[in-house]
Amino acid sequence: MLKLRMYELGAEKDRSDELLRNILPASTAEELKQRGTAAAKRYEHCTVLFSDFKGFSTFSSRMDSETLVAELDHFFRTFDRLCDRFGMEKIKTIGDAYMCASGIPEPSATHAIDAVRMGLAMLDEVAKSNAERRAKGLQEWPVRIGLHSGPVVAGVVGEKKFAYDIWGDTVNVASRMESNGEAGQLNISGPTFAQVMDRVEAIPRGPINVKGKGQVQMYFVTRSKDTANAE
Repeated sequence: MLKLRMYELGAEKDRSDELLRNILPASTAEELKQRGTAAAKRYEHCTVLFSDFKGFSTFSSRMDSETLVAELDHFFRTFDRLCDRFGMEKIKTIGDAYMCASGIPEPSATHAIDAVRMGLAMLDEVAKSNAERRAKGLQEWPVRIGLHSGPVVAGVVGEKKFAYDIWGDTVNVASRMESNGEAGQLNISGPTFAQVMDRVEAIPRGPINVKGKGQVQMYFVTRSKDTANAE
């Protein structure tokens, strides 16, 4: 009986650890287990990605709740898998918005191009899903994606349902890149473009006026030149 109970306790601990790793980055989860708290950290070089579905409020109102959640789950699960593929850290979802970042919690010299490849792969996957929906006469989900590079502060907040989150002007500008983009396009800022300009093809959009930010340089990325690594 003692051996059985020890086995059950070990299995429960493994399940708890796995759940914690699904909620938090591995290094942060380990720090939280060891110390009971996780220190906030500043990262000087990272890239933040935002996406949302254009017209979501309108077309979602015509769906029943079960279908709506199933559709969101389909796309977000796809994006989760792409995060693993491109070394991105999922931060959170807010309604139909998906947020992730590269260069955290482990610094990466390739954070900008990793995020660009992630964005392009997201567009490809959504385009495939929409083509299937179009053939079946179903509602399409047009996605907009925006990127910006810069410093962020990352940490764990809350006592109940705690969450790993990031803050800073970089996050705000990345959100503006998404909202000032277009459906089916990957819109990146000047600082992000400066880090990937030799490795992508992009269409300059010129300076665009952004509320609270003034004139901001933006680019639509059409493809990554480094296709071998993007596969």
